[in-house]
Parts: sequence; structure tokens; C-alpha cells
Amino acid sequence: MRLHGALMGLGLMCAGCATLSRGFGATANEDTGEYETPEEELVYIVPAEDAMMVARRILEEQRYDVLEKEGGLEMFSSAHEPGKNTPGLRTIERYYIKGERLGPRQTVVRVFRLSYNEMDTQLEIPPQAAGKREAAMFAALDAHPFDATRDAFTYANGPSGPRAVPMEDPFKNAPGMERMRMVRGVRDLDIERTLLQRLEMVPALELVGSNAPVPIRSVTPEGGQTEQAQQAPECGTPVDGAGPLMAPGHVLLLADPLGTRELPAAALRMLCEATAQGLPVTLALSLPASEQPLLESYLASAGQPQDLQTLMSESPFWRRTYQDGRSSSAMLWLIEQARRLRASGKDISLVAFDAEKAQGNEREAEMARHLLAHQQTRAQAWTLVLAGGTHVRTAGVNWDSDYAPLGARLAQVLPSVRALDVGFTRGTQFSCRFNVWDSVECNVFAISPTKEVRQKPDVASGVRLFPQPLAEGFHGRLYVGALSASPPALHRLAPTPAAPTLPAT
Repeated sequence: MRLHGALMGLGLMCAGCATLSRGFGATANEDTGEYETPEEELVYIVPAEDAMMVARRILEEQRYDVLEKEGGLEMFSSAHEPGKNTPGLRTIERYYIKGERLGPRQTVVRVFRLSYNEMDTQLEIPPQAAGKREAAMFAALDAHPFDATRDAFTYANGPSGPRAVPMEDPFKNAPGMERMRMVRGVRDLDIERTLLQRLEMVPALELVGSNAPVPIRSVTPEGGQTEQAQQAPECGTPVDGAGPLMAPGHVLLLADPLGTRELPAAALRMLCEATAQGLPVTLALSLPASEQPLLESYLASAGQPQDLQTLMSESPFWRRTYQDGRSSSAMLWLIEQARRLRASGKDISLVAFDAEKAQGNEREAEMARHLLAHQQTRAQAWTLVLAGGTHVRTAGVNWDSDYAPLGARLAQVLPSVRALDVGFTRGTQFSCRFNVWDSVECNVFAISPTKEVRQKPDVASGVRLFPQPLAEGFHGRLYVGALSASPPALHRLAPTPAAPTLPAT
């Protein structure tokens, strides 16, 4: 019994030592399980005003009042007392948020949790009579700890002339009232992780309908089309683990985050591997079905500048006012690579299966109808489908029992349908999102993976199948590494400068 008690005490002592030796701001590394202090700052690819407003809303959701300094890059929250203690021994906490503008759309946000202890400001309390001690205690219980540090004064007549009289401050907890109060601060990484989720784990919008096209005069493809028209497709190496998913009549659904270079590149590598095996192949893209005649004409063309000019000028989809990731340069590049595969003698077709104006469940039904109609004409082809993650899942969704995604509809009809979601590390994408001001913004954004799809350092790129399908209906995951944005084919943005690396503070 004594030995057991001694071991328990030793265990508690060691646990306490481990906790106390942990650095301020340290967080658990999901890969190693060790507590580590971040060595780099995250640079958000949004305006500073947007990032600070999102941080403000996170605190307001926790019922804090937020006070903003002039300029908008510094904010203090209201104070609260965790627990309850006697006056003179209380600890008060609040948040301090500091934003740093590195560029028009590059921002660092640091969130600190500040802690004030009343004992730090009371060096000695002289002896007092019992009645005075009780009166002082009752007064302290009724007053907020920050109320004693008033900066506002008025003047009143006194025996020797006007004298300064402190005013009741209508703005309790304001930052300017601290004066020389001792404070301790530590980075609050939980709040910063929530900020990361709000800014970078955001689904991309697909703008369907009511998006008028704009006229164009000419098209100059990136890199110059004339010299490349007769070249072979840029196949690269096969995607590791994708081969077993390729068979006549099978359908592979690939969750595309949209607006990146990596997914079209991986799709081409799969197409090349399948055609090298002698399989007829169908590439299905989430473009409006009305684009089908133009795509077939371009697929049968020589890929000269005038052919591209015809495709882009006659297509309202590629000329939309608001371009989402479906009309990216990488997607146009994939179409050109499919044309080259066909020109080299491979059996490949292209199908545009998206709806024109339908939304929600009606859109899913229309997408499935277009795909199934094309699949019936090429029943022995291996079909590769690129669409958003919600569309390709082969199970229903938990927010609407009546909603049936495209993948679930195909799985009910076709004998062999498989779906892959995408694993990646933090990168960028061109997408349309609702910004903090509730308006649609289409631009280059940073994108971070959720914990489930984050690609760990020891996981190589390629396909990894699951022992059992996930609840969402995914049968495996395609790991592609860091994502990089692909802007629209007809909307060239100024290059986004590489995010600088800052030391953690």
C-alpha cells in the first residue's frame, strides 16, 4: 500500500513536471503526440479587415464585448473572472488581438489571452478596523476590478479652487484604462485554430445560372498554343494505387476541390494509364451540358489557336462574369490534354454533365441523367468523373434526408461505382466564397485540410483505399500534397506573392 501510494505520488509529480516544462503556447503535434511551440506564423490570404472581423465574431459568439482601437488592427475583449475569488485575490482574463498587414491580401493575426492578478498590484495592505475592512470588502465586491483605473476627470470647486474629480467611466474594460497594471499574456492557439477554420476550411461555391457572359476579342492561351498543338500529352508517371480501379464499365468519382492544378494533373495521369492499358475512356467534367457540342468539336480539332478561339468565344460558360474553379486554366489544360490523347489514337471521349440553372436536388438529378445517358452509349468505357466533393459521395447527406447526391444516384443504377475524396496539405485555390461581408468573392484563397483529410508527412501521394467505405460513401482517398491555385482561363490575376515565413511570437 505504501509502495502504491509512493508510485502514485511520483506519477502525479512527473505529470506536473511535464506540464510545467511545456512551453507557453505549445500545442500537441497530431503526428508525434509531442507538445511543440509553433515556429512559423500563418499568413492568411485575405484582407486584414476580413481576418480581424472574423476574429471579432469568434469572440462575440462567446459573449465577449470587443473594443477596437483606431485603425482596426488591435482589439480587446471584455474581461471576465474564471471562477470566483475574494477581492484582492481575483484573476481577471480577456483577449487581445493584434493584426499585421503584410500586403493587400496577406495578413497575420495573433490572439493573446491576457491574465491580470490583483495580488500583483497590491504590495501591502495596512491594518484596518473591522468595520472599515467589511466596508472595503463590500465595495470591492460591487466594483469591477478595472473600475479603479479611471482616465476621465471633471473639475469642481473646492476650498482652494478648482480640483480634479474622477468621473464615472461609461466604458468599463476599455484598453486605455490599464495604465501600469501587471499583465501576463499567452498565445491562444485554440482561438487561432478556429480562425483558421473560418478562413480556410470553407467550401467553394459553384455559380450556376444568372451569371451572364462577357464578350472577348481574342484568346491567347498560356504558353502559346501554336507550338504545342501537335505535341504528345503531358502524362507523367501513373498515380500510385489507381490501377486496380480501372476496368471496363467501371466509374470512378473524384472529389475535386475546384480551382487547383493538382486534381486535373492527377486526372490526366489516370487517363494516360487507362488508355495505355487499352481501355476506352470517358472523362466527365462538371461543365454545363450545353457545352457538349463545342467540346466535341474541339476534341476533334487540331488544337490550333483558331480552334481555341472558337471554343472560348462561342461558349458562355468560359466567359462568365463570375468565374468559379470549374473554368480554371488547369481544367482547360486537361481538355487540351484529352484532345492530344485522342489525336494520338487513344479511345477517349469527353462529356459535360452539369445543369444550366437547376439548384439542389434538381441539379443532382439532372447531372446524373446527363452522365447516365452518355454512359449508355459507351457502356464498356472506364469513366472518370471530376466534380465537387458533395456531388461525388455515394451516400446521402446528414443535413437533408431527401437530398441525393450525384454519386448516390449513380451507385443505385451502375454496377461498379467508386468515389475518392482528396487528401492534401495547406495550399491555395481559386474559388468563389462568401466573404465576411456576405458578398460573393472570387479570388485566390488559402485552403487548409480538415483533420480527417490532412496528408501527414509520412503519407506518399497516391490512392489509398479504405477497408470499408466511409459514412459519406467514399471508398478511398487520393493524396496530392500541397494544393496550388489555378485562376480562370480567361481571367488572369496578378501573381500572388509567396507567403512570407515569420518567426512565431
